Amino acid sequence: MQESTLTAVIEPILADHGLELDRLEVTPIGKRSVLRITIDGDGPEGRGPLLDDIAQASRLISEALDESAAVGNAPYTLEVSSRGVSKPLTEAKHFRRNRGRLVKLWLEEGQVTGRILAVADEVVTVDIDGTERQVPLADITKAVVQVELNRQADDLDGEDN
Repeated sequence: MQESTLTAVIEPILADHGLELDRLEVTPIGKRSVLRITIDGDGPEGRGPLLDDIAQASRLISEALDESAAVGNAPYTLEVSSRGVSKPLTEAKHFRRNRGRLVKLWLEEGQVTGRILAVADEVVTVDIDGTERQVPLADITKAVVQVELNRQADDLDGEDN
């Protein structure tokens, strides 16, 4: 299985449903291969694809791969998922889709934790302890979403998180 051939089959399906191919990984395991597809997209509220979007994409990708020569006769297991919160934020769209969430940023001067308020022109605006700070994406060496299990309702600012 060649990734470029698989990508040519998968990307148009995702694009038709407002989704993007984030990562494609083919791992040979014995006589089989595991085909892991990670998808992303804005979703209906601009905060990423819904579970239903991923399920539909998985079904359509499976059907397309079964009909194409991209996988040949080789047995494979298909895994389709979203980026999830454990993946680092690397592009402006990742930060935009996580607006309102708490993130840890690694900068040249150290680490800071704040809530994403806005993203514009390759600059992320974060609230760090009540102070807004604009951080150019180029200054961020690493960024990850911080999982909040007990976020207070008044912190939600009217958003469904």
